[in-house]
Amino acid sequence: MAVPIKPLAVSAYTVTSALGHGLDAHLEALTAARTGLRANDFSRDALTCWIGRVADVESTPIPDDWRHRDCRNNRLAWLGLQQDGFLDQVNAARDRYGASRVALILGTSTASIGATEEAYRRLEDQRIPPDMREPDIHSPHSLILFVADALGLEGAALTMSTACSSSAKVFASAERLIRLGVVDAAVVGGVDTLCDSVLYGFNALELVSPEPCRPFDRTRNGISIGEAAGFALLERAAARPGAAQLIGYGESSDAYHMSTPHPEAAGARLALQDALDRAGITPEQVDYVNLHGTASQKNDDVEAGLIAQVFPDHTRVSSTKGFTGHTLGAAGIVEAAITLLAMQQGFVPGNLGASEPDPVCGPQFAWRNETRAVNVALSNSFGFGGNNACLAFRRGGV
Repeated sequence: MAVPIKPLAVSAYTVTSALGHGLDAHLEALTAARTGLRANDFSRDALTCWIGRVADVESTPIPDDWRHRDCRNNRLAWLGLQQDGFLDQVNAARDRYGASRVALILGTSTASIGATEEAYRRLEDQRIPPDMREPDIHSPHSLILFVADALGLEGAALTMSTACSSSAKVFASAERLIRLGVVDAAVVGGVDTLCDSVLYGFNALELVSPEPCRPFDRTRNGISIGEAAGFALLERAAARPGAAQLIGYGESSDAYHMSTPHPEAAGARLALQDALDRAGITPEQVDYVNLHGTASQKNDDVEAGLIAQVFPDHTRVSSTKGFTGHTLGAAGIVEAAITLLAMQQGFVPGNLGASEPDPVCGPQFAWRNETRAVNVALSNSFGFGGNNACLAFRRGGV
């Protein structure tokens, strides 16, 4: 049984996805039940599917000091960092604690592999063209190298890559670093951008839907891939009284299959229970769960069964991938931000896209937006290889 933790303040957070740039754009789209998905206009060759593409990434310049790290993924990171006053909040934390006392932990699944794809397409005499010979860009740590420079941080810096749970697990790593006294604060988050590797890779696995995704719909037929950037600043609770808090987390591995969840949700159940134990709460106290809910057949079936077994009827649950698409390594931070918004605004986002609920879904499912107090909420993230994570949050002032 996991031991309860001391809560951490979520001092600031921001998100940029297909729904728009920043929290206000997301709140407007969520409350209007408006999807950000659109027909695929990204892949190099025709691929019939829908994607969650972020506007203005290509036109966002990288500051001159970091031109050697210019790639689409880092442009999205820079675009995301500039929303909701997040840069100012991090600068203040850096001044308060010192640059070496603020950790940076970011999740991603492919980092800037899109730039590497381009480099190989443009080979000149079997060599990468001169303008693409930037080693940092072609590293899986490209994202964190860029963001550390952009934020002026010199503390512990970790790249987390556990597929779709990457930017949920960053919260757990941050809690450990702060609790052990390695740092006083942590910037956590994740960035993942569309590229052919993920579009054609997931399509080869027969996981991509030709239509907008429909999580937990009886006739769902696959995922819609998206891209996003999101960040949060975590500090000890006393540093920011009244802020929302991270009160628990759980991590586990199915050790079952590379791309299929355990049929009885063994790993997901363990992550969920550890999150509840660390938070010191019971399922009856949970008001809302943001589900992983990819719209794949097996993931949704297993997760819906777990929810029906664990939570009472009054707990509300939904997937928000019908709004943003599945943003892969950024999904954890995107859905954590949506969960924090739901608590702040007192609403539950509906399970957009489903018109014929799968019979396995219990009465906990919110098929449409609901207005209600959300004091305690969870966010599930389950990745390839059975990498599971569950986060527990409490509304500020509760």
